[in-house]
Parts: sequence; C-alpha cells; structure tokens
Amino acid sequence: MDSAVARERVLDAAEELFYGRGVQSVGMDEIRGASGVSLKRLYQLFPAKEQLVEAYLERRDGRWRGRLAEFVARRPDPEERILAVFDWLEEWFGEEGFRGCAWINSYGELGATSDRVVTQVRAHKRAFADYLASLVADSGRPAALAGPLFLLAEGAMVTAGITGTTHPATEARDAARLLLGAHRTGH
Repeated sequence: MDSAVARERVLDAAEELFYGRGVQSVGMDEIRGASGVSLKRLYQLFPAKEQLVEAYLERRDGRWRGRLAEFVARRPDPEERILAVFDWLEEWFGEEGFRGCAWINSYGELGATSDRVVTQVRAHKRAFADYLASLVADSGRPAALAGPLFLLAEGAMVTAGITGTTHPATEARDAARLLLGAHRTGH
C-alpha cells in the first residue's frame, strides 16, 4: 500500500472515529485497527495524534466548504444565496450521524492544549466568515451584515449539535431573512 492510500485510509478512519466519538476517546491503536494500516506506518505518516487531528480537520474543511459552496451556487439570486447557507445547514444537521461542528467539538476538547488544532479551527471559521462576507458583498448589502449572519450560522451549529434537531437552521434562516428585510426597509 503506497503512502497516499495509507494516508487516506488513516484519515477516513480518524474522521469517522473522531467525529463520531470525540478525539480524546479514540486511541491511535483504534485508528490502526479501523484503517488496516500498521501502527508503524501510522506513526510514520502521523508521528503524533495531534498531527492526525490537524490533518483530519484540514481535509474535512475542504470538503465541508466545497459542499456548501456547491449547494449555494445553485441559487441564481444573490440574496437567496445568503439564505441558502441556512438551507444547507438544515440538510447537514439532518444527516445521519450529525454530531455538531467538527471544529467546535475539536476546539472544545483540545483548544487549551493544541496550537495545531486552534490554528485549524480558526482558519476554518475565518474561511467560513469570509465566504459569508463574499455572499453579502455579492448581494450589494452592507458588509456589516456578514458578522451577524456568521453568528447566526455558528449559533445554529452549536444548538443543532446539542439538540440533535434541524430546527436551529430554520430559526437562523428566519432571523437572517429578518436582518436582510430590515436593511431593505432602512431600519
């Protein structure tokens, strides 16, 4: 098995286990067993668990943001693209195995002790905020709307992870619509 294949197998196993159960409750031997990659090879690829967590978050970031952007791009109207973010969140929250935001969860577990995790989490959240800001700019709305929309989305993620329901996305979308409507009428 070449290194690229071994790396993907390890990351697939890590993602399933870390996201499903939490980073700290999963040992490297469990990753080895789930991936079928020897412990020696696993440690050659990722000399420390922290590096594996970093790679898991980095890979998940690209896929998560790609799926979101692809969904949102299907909407022709710039304002509808903003609201589509919340439609996508609702779909994500309804997926089997949804356990909240992987970055918030990882930060909660390791943010106090891992600079690598903190860097990944902050980069992901910054990229998501920048994406929302670009949607706001494309809609011709004031840049100041991006921050509140980001907070609505983030709050929905946390609440959905805790409640195990899709309702937070609906409520956040309704609040986003109110924000957009208030700006339209000049309030």
